[in-house]
Amino acid sequence: MWLCGFKYHKMYKLTKELYFPNVETAHSSGIVAFGGDLSTERLILAYKSGIFPWFEDGEEITWFAPEERMVLFLNQLKISKSTRNIINRNIFKVTFNTAFKKVITNCQQVKRNGQLGTWITDEMLEAYAKLHELGYAKSVEVWQDNELVGGLYGIDLGHIFCGESMFSIVSNASKIAFIHLTNKLKADNYQLIDCQVYNDYLAQLGCEEIPRDLFMQILNKELLVTYNE
Repeated sequence: MWLCGFKYHKMYKLTKELYFPNVETAHSSGIVAFGGDLSTERLILAYKSGIFPWFEDGEEITWFAPEERMVLFLNQLKISKSTRNIINRNIFKVTFNTAFKKVITNCQQVKRNGQLGTWITDEMLEAYAKLHELGYAKSVEVWQDNELVGGLYGIDLGHIFCGESMFSIVSNASKIAFIHLTNKLKADNYQLIDCQVYNDYLAQLGCEEIPRDLFMQILNKELLVTYNE
């Protein structure tokens, strides 16, 4: 169902049908479609189609596939000398998938500079908790003195990890989570981390923007590899 919007660009309004339009039909803002739901089936289809949900509480569900995709090719990870010193001091303990609900709740509630609200709505939190129960959503936890002080979560597609959000209560905790995730994925023969949209913090870690069509080529190739394993 096509609707007019954004100065004559046709925007797709999702129905109950489990479907997404081709990402090449996206508006220049990256918006592919509005509406639908956050069911497990639709979310999995979205990520496998190169699409992710991004909206604030009270807004209609909005689906994105930006023209430029922020990614980390795992062998391009940059670790500064100061960060290496922190890692070598062993002040943090890192675990995987031991406290998913706590991680996503912290991502939802943590205060961020220049951000008044959160895009992790209660509905989204519950939807990703279900994905975690099914093995699709994964988390990394960073602990200090037995307290959760940082972490991240995302969607595991087999050879590509789609990062969703991260948080830090103490300095460098989310960075430590990202580095440990990268090293684990690299050891497991993953190809990249999908970081979705640009930010300076991720760029400092070696992430870069690539064209949407290149991202889709890599995604489709790696989904096929995962399917054939």
